[in-house]
Amino acid sequence: MKKLHLDLLRHGATTLSHTLRGHLDDALTEQGWLQMQSTIQRAMDAGMEWDVIISSPLQRCQKFAAALAEQLELPLRLNADIKEMYFGDWEGVSTQTIYENEPELLANFWQFPTQYHAPNGESLNQFQQRVLHGFNEIYVQMQQHQWHKALIVTHGGVIKLLTCLARQHKLDDLLTMPAALGKLYAFNLAQIDSKIHFDEKSATR
Repeated sequence: MKKLHLDLLRHGATTLSHTLRGHLDDALTEQGWLQMQSTIQRAMDAGMEWDVIISSPLQRCQKFAAALAEQLELPLRLNADIKEMYFGDWEGVSTQTIYENEPELLANFWQFPTQYHAPNGESLNQFQQRVLHGFNEIYVQMQQHQWHKALIVTHGGVIKLLTCLARQHKLDDLLTMPAALGKLYAFNLAQIDSKIHFDEKSATR
């Protein structure tokens, strides 16, 4: 069984960081860019390197990924399936506002995300299927090109989902998983019986 190494970098702070931005295409702030840059610099100073950079197409991920790929002379691939969860009517709305208007639904969503989701938004099952489809594509791509280590620039929800799966926690624990802005999370990716599996490589950097 061949294991591939993935370092998942969550984007930094954005202009809409106080909201559930989901699929909204908000930009990184200067602070957000610096958060990502300092994390990557520390990783490279520690001897980390990658064969490819793969990014969500949303600009809060893609712009940094494209600049880094050019700087390191690495191939860049975009993957729409590793975008953030779609929050429907809650897109661009602060949790404070949602709490004021729909406190019970928000509380249920935080506690039981497998059973509740944003109005007109993506269910956790739909989100999981989409993200796993994306990482299956990534696994195939990496095998085809003989890439062993990838930097994946993505979103908090994606990192929380992979952490939940890697730790074999129930999916209702999803929102308690770590995914700090601008931080790296390391995973191994393997395929067993035609299904992809994740395990955590090491602690947050």
